Order: sequence, then C-alpha cells, then structure tokens
Amino acid sequence: MKKIYMHSLGCSKNLVDSENMLGILTKKGYKVTDYADKADYIIINTCSFINDAQQESVNAIISAADIKNNVNKKAKIVVTGCLSQRFGEELAKEIPEVDVIIGTSGFEKIDEYIDEYEKKKELVVDTKIELDIDMDLPRNPLTSKWYAYLKIAEGCSNNCTYCVIPQLRGPYKSRKIESIVEEAKSLAKNGAKEIIIIAQDTSKYGLDIYNERKLHEVIQKVSEIEEVQWIRVHYLYPEDIYDELIDEFKNNPKLLKYFDIPMQHINDRILKRMNRNTSSKEIKGLIEKIRKEVEGAVIRTSLITGFPGETEEEHEELKQFLLKYKLDRVGIFKYSREENTPAYKLPDQIDEEVMEQRHNELMELQLGISYENSLSKIGRTYDVLIEEKDVENIYVGRTYMDSIEIDGCVYVTSDEELVIGNIYKVNINDALEYDLIGDVVDGLV
Repeated sequence: MKKIYMHSLGCSKNLVDSENMLGILTKKGYKVTDYADKADYIIINTCSFINDAQQESVNAIISAADIKNNVNKKAKIVVTGCLSQRFGEELAKEIPEVDVIIGTSGFEKIDEYIDEYEKKKELVVDTKIELDIDMDLPRNPLTSKWYAYLKIAEGCSNNCTYCVIPQLRGPYKSRKIESIVEEAKSLAKNGAKEIIIIAQDTSKYGLDIYNERKLHEVIQKVSEIEEVQWIRVHYLYPEDIYDELIDEFKNNPKLLKYFDIPMQHINDRILKRMNRNTSSKEIKGLIEKIRKEVEGAVIRTSLITGFPGETEEEHEELKQFLLKYKLDRVGIFKYSREENTPAYKLPDQIDEEVMEQRHNELMELQLGISYENSLSKIGRTYDVLIEEKDVENIYVGRTYMDSIEIDGCVYVTSDEELVIGNIYKVNINDALEYDLIGDVVDGLV
C-alpha cells in the first residue's frame, strides 16, 4: 500500500484542494502518513500569492528534495497549486528531484497523474487551467472535526492590478447550490459545527450561473442543517454586499455577525489604481450601514500599505480612517510586487524602507485600537467554541468575533472538565491586545 504525505500551504481555499486530493487518493487505496520521510509520495500544495508565500513554498519543495536525496530515496515529489501553475517550467529545471507538477486545476486528477508517472517513470507536467473543475469530490479533513471550510466558487474575475490570482485560477465560477448543500450536509455529519463559507470573493456568488447574487440563499440552505451551529463567511467584497445579505446577517441566528471585507485602501486614487470597484465614500457608508443594521457586527478587513505611488498624505488618510472607524480586526500587508500584474509596471514604486515604516505605523496604531476594543468586552458574556486545553483548568477557544488562525482567542478558566469542540457560555473578565480572558458561567450552548 502506497503512503502519501501532504504539506498544504497558503489559503483556506488551497486547504480544501489538499483535502480533496487526499480524499481522491485514499479512495484509490493510498494511505496517509504524518511523516514525509516514510512516504512514497510527498505532495506539496503550494501558494504563489505574494513573495513570502512563494519563498515558503520553494523552501518546502527543497526540504522534500533533501529528504528524497538523503533519507527516503524511494520518495517521489508531487508539487501542486499556484506556484506550479505560475512557475511549472522553472520548477522542473531548477529542482530536478520533483517528479510530478500539477497546476491549480489538475488536483482533481492527481491519481491519474501519479499513475502516469508510475508507468513512464519520468516527469509529468500539466499546468493548463481547466474551467470545468469537478467540485463534488471526496475530502479527507485536515482541520479539527468541529469546523470545516466550504468552497462555493473557484477563480476570480475582479482583476485587481496587484493580484495574480485570476491568471492562476481562471475566471470566477460558482458551484450549483445543490452541490454546496450536499457537501455541507456531509461535513456536518462528520462533526463540523462551524461551517466557514469561502471563495476568492463570496459576495459575487451566483452572478455567473444564476445572473443574480445568491449568497444569502446558500446561507439559508446551510442553516437548515440541524447539526450546523455556526456559519461564518469570508471575503465579502464591499461593492457586492447587498441588502438581502445584510438582512440575512441581521436575522439568521446561525450566521455569525462577522463581516470579512477586504478593503485594501481608503484613498480614492489608490483604489482606482488598484482597479477596486468601490470608493472611499462607499466603503465608509457600508461600515456605517452594517453597524446600524446588524447589532454586534464585527468587521474584519485587509489593507495594503506601500502601493505604487502612495503618498504620505494618502498613508495619513489610511491612518485617520483606522482611528475614526476602529475596525475590529485588521490585517495589514506590505505591497508585494508581482511579475505579470499591471501594478508591477506602475511608476513610483515605494522603497522597502518606506513600506516597512508605514507598515509599522499602521500596525502600532491598530494595536492600540484592538486593545481598546478588547477592553470594551469585559463584563460581557459570549458563546465560546472550545478548541484545546492549555494548562490545568485553562482552555483556549473562539467567539463569533474570531475566525480560526487569523484572529484572537479566549482563554477560558473552568473547574469542570470542558469538552473540546463544544460551545460554552463564558463571561469576560480581562483582556489583552488581541485576546480575551474569561470564566465559564454556564453549561453547553
């Protein structure tokens, strides 16, 4: 029985692809191992979104090559995902230890590519983008059983000038609602209490196949699944957040009031240079509308500092925006200059030293805002999903305000033994910059 080892890098969408590959291969009789040096096939599902992600992916491939050369000479290396799609030929030349190179669409045929390699015993490469990806695929979960990602679309058609994703994943393609719901039922049956709906841009769901936005309908259908307790949505582009969706956040008790809205900047000139289909006025109006209509709404965003041509005045405008609107969760990224993107050729590229300074200023500013927001939670009671035991009587969990791995957590004290994966009522009695501290005050939710 052949053994496979999976190293999944990058975003949650990539993670779902990795789970699909494992599902396909285990169905074919392969056995999963946690040890690369024991595997017949080391699979590395790569990311190529920004320079740091590319380097992490390359390092993972080099580590696998080292294992193949020095520890497990029978191992074969399979490289999949965005780095393969973008630099497949270069990988084949620069790292000859790699045996199979598959682009972003080929993951659904990974068993066929491995079979091809077994027959030919020579490098197999396929980096064509196939738009009709089968999205009804088996999955072997790589996450804890109480939560799961549910991918509702593939690709992206936004064509932001800094982003290479449309070139790597193809244009936006929604799944059929029936397919999504069936997978959600399967995930719930396997123990997922929290379903995290993802796509490159979830708010555009349905426009390509139904000619109208239907994300709210997906949420409604998933919320009808009895075992599902929490539904979280990621990546809602501001220009496509519509009234029926806001109403769903307002009225659906299973839909967490967590708005993940990548804004990227607040200055109109920079937004236009980024090819973002929104404006400063529209973004601010949306924030105010959400806060007015959805009680307890938490807003998370991502911002890019140091975009080509960004002036000190525009940087200051971004700082003032953060000070005024005090967003709950903010990820701040330095602009990454990516080849074959329109922004790569823009004049007035910002020096790394200036980018670093602006990044530090924004991070320091947001740190104070986050601490202020955390302090405001003291005395309140929240539902907390317990995820691990830290030390005796201390557990670590998340509220609706915290998405897995990217936000803060809650340190929970309890004299009673808590069940990992269950949700408890917790009263907050202290706060850190990004995390909360509290005591269990009630039993299971």
